[in-house]
Amino acid sequence: MADMTEVSMDKIVALAKNRGFVFAGSEIYGGLANSWDLGPLGAELKKNIKDLWWKMFVEQRPDVVGIDANIIMNTKIWEASGHLKNFNDELVECKSCHERQRGNELEANKGKKLDDIACPNCGKKDWTKPTMFNTMFKTNLGPVESADSTVYLRPETAQAMFVDFPEIVRVARKKLPFGIAQIGKAFRNEITPGNFIFRLREFEQMEIEYFIEPPKTKKDWEKHFDSWLHEIHNYLKALGVDMSRVKDVDVAKEDRAHYSERTVDIEFVYPFGQKELYGLAYRTDYDLKAHGLTYKDSETGKEFIPHVIEPSLGVERTILAVLLSAYTEEDLPAGRQGRLSGEKIEDTTRIVMKFPKEIAPVKVAILPLSNDPKLVKLAKEEVWKFLIPWFATEYDDTQSIGKRYRRQDEIGTPFCVTVDFDSLQDQKVTVRERDTMKQERINISDLEYRLKDMLDWGLPEELKS
Repeated sequence: MADMTEVSMDKIVALAKNRGFVFAGSEIYGGLANSWDLGPLGAELKKNIKDLWWKMFVEQRPDVVGIDANIIMNTKIWEASGHLKNFNDELVECKSCHERQRGNELEANKGKKLDDIACPNCGKKDWTKPTMFNTMFKTNLGPVESADSTVYLRPETAQAMFVDFPEIVRVARKKLPFGIAQIGKAFRNEITPGNFIFRLREFEQMEIEYFIEPPKTKKDWEKHFDSWLHEIHNYLKALGVDMSRVKDVDVAKEDRAHYSERTVDIEFVYPFGQKELYGLAYRTDYDLKAHGLTYKDSETGKEFIPHVIEPSLGVERTILAVLLSAYTEEDLPAGRQGRLSGEKIEDTTRIVMKFPKEIAPVKVAILPLSNDPKLVKLAKEEVWKFLIPWFATEYDDTQSIGKRYRRQDEIGTPFCVTVDFDSLQDQKVTVRERDTMKQERINISDLEYRLKDMLDWGLPEELKS
């Protein structure tokens, strides 16, 4: 089988829509400015991506605890953090067609001064002077709109972890260094959202604020910074992200956030260019100092302001990188006949989403060879019900078995279990593996443990075949 993949955004968007990963939001009313909804498979994939992050960065670390904070917080938080003053994008508008763009991003992408850049909408070179546009969403708390009731949808999850720092120290009884983790929604009124789910106005973040003692030397904070960069790479590998497309880029001082002494953008080579996937920042003591917070060592009694290392990961950008990395087209011999299941490949190409097993939306598909009532009864009432307590499963008895295999390949299901007429006699089923297409007959009574073994669930040796 030859891998002939040349992935494009058009292919990913088409597959995402056709198979129920991602589709346009509010579509029956004409949609809404780059608003996307996750379908059944997309919701499951997103959950698995977040669960793996939580497992690797919280559950498996003794020095990190999690919280789940409010989206709307006291406006004084955003005043103290500097977001009301500094959370801005550079806005320019075409005088001819009124297309709005981020001026600094246009210049960076084109490598030219703004006056020499044509409007992407009308082609004219006539822009307004840049103005700063605050990208925080403003709303009002309560029934009366007034200056006193103005609140904001959070543009990041980080600030809740800073303002909750005293409570976390009290209840978690952690000593430095330790981290606070959170997964949650954030909102930014982006001037130019786009590129499918890459840049959204409503998105989800997976962030950690890792608190360390004030460093005496540069090496004191760099060791933590480098360690977190290594952990981010491990997470990307666990997701099956194509590491040849991952680039670590040190952000220049003039391009860093106002709070950062060092930032590394972990970038990914998308079909539309190399863009930021994650960020890792050394925020120094900026945030806790801004909020007037300190830490007191319970042993020495010394009081000081901790410094912070922040790994910040976007969920939707992760989903896009995972989809692009998993998408595979394979050139297959025409008319290939499966040895056991009756699978027949009419096409010479199959599309496979080669997700790692841990994040695959569906782990096991149950497929009766035909709609024969005896097969359906065995497949649905015995095999499927036997497996659903343990695995994310899907039952499918529509169309030919070959087409059902193709569909399961396209949604990334690691294993298909086929119930055929021999199953009625020998109580065995055919298990087909996604990537190799190899098939094996397995006793129904052994199916649970064999699948757990094949899905790398860490079974005791005596339960493995």
